[in-house]
Amino acid sequence: MISNRWIEQRQGLWQRLDALLVQAESSGLKSLSGDELRELGLLYRQIAQDLSAVRADRGSRTQEEYLNLLLARAHNRVYSGRKLEARQMVRFFAVEYPRIFRRLFPYVAASVMIFLVGAALGTLLTFSRPAFARILLGPALISSIERHEMWTHSLVGMKPQASTWIMTNNISVSFMTFAGGIAAGLGTLYLLFYNGLQLGVVATACAQARMALDLWSFVASHGALELPSIFIAGGAGLRLATGMLFPGIYTRSDSLARAAVDAIRLVAGTVPLLVIAGSLEGFLSPSGAPMTVKFLTGAVLLLSLGLWLTSGQGSEHSAQSSVGAEASLRG
Repeated sequence: MISNRWIEQRQGLWQRLDALLVQAESSGLKSLSGDELRELGLLYRQIAQDLSAVRADRGSRTQEEYLNLLLARAHNRVYSGRKLEARQMVRFFAVEYPRIFRRLFPYVAASVMIFLVGAALGTLLTFSRPAFARILLGPALISSIERHEMWTHSLVGMKPQASTWIMTNNISVSFMTFAGGIAAGLGTLYLLFYNGLQLGVVATACAQARMALDLWSFVASHGALELPSIFIAGGAGLRLATGMLFPGIYTRSDSLARAAVDAIRLVAGTVPLLVIAGSLEGFLSPSGAPMTVKFLTGAVLLLSLGLWLTSGQGSEHSAQSSVGAEASLRG
């Protein structure tokens, strides 16, 4: 049975949540400071537990109704979707995303290392066991390499369709790499390693057939965005995995929720990159354009990507505080 003393002790928290909600309802969540946002999220979870206790006491119907209404208001503020405006998207990609990338860069760096380990192994196996390349790549691709013919020429006659298919496929691969993090990171590790292995085998087989320049001139323009996108998606998957496996001071569900917020925001930045990469892979990469044009395009894109991801470092601390507060609120 709920005592009057218990109700008196909890009423201060209920009133505090009500006051924060009144402010948020009148001026929006942006009017709350980072500490107030965290407090709002904490009070929401605490008072949800109070409601469970009150419901068990049939004599506390008044308090139950009050807490139901209070939590309904809080839920609408914490979980309500915001209308996505063009300026918000521009701000996300121009200002917020580079900061998210830099904060989570260790995961992306780990993703790159796993990919490179796979590529190195693919190179070594192709040199030491030529039959391995035939097994991994298949007889059709190996036959094309032995004839010194690029297997990408078929894309030239179907550029629009090829571009759409490539774009869709690349986005699917990146999101699978990201989603593999939910399986304790095993899916992410496998896809990163396998893609690296495959690239190492193809690159070595082409080099042995004196087709290295043909291969890298094909890869240069779209690969400048496609490969970093895979690395970023891998980093998002690894962030998801660490949230699940190493919760630290949080409960496992809270840790996973916080990791998911980070991972989704990180992988979201790869979508425009993959759209551009898919268009280039369907139109420019397999075309008869001079190799210098393809390499120059790749260099410009890679430089632009680097400048974008290192931009806006001046107010990094304030941005991280805002992101942390919002994650705490929704977690």
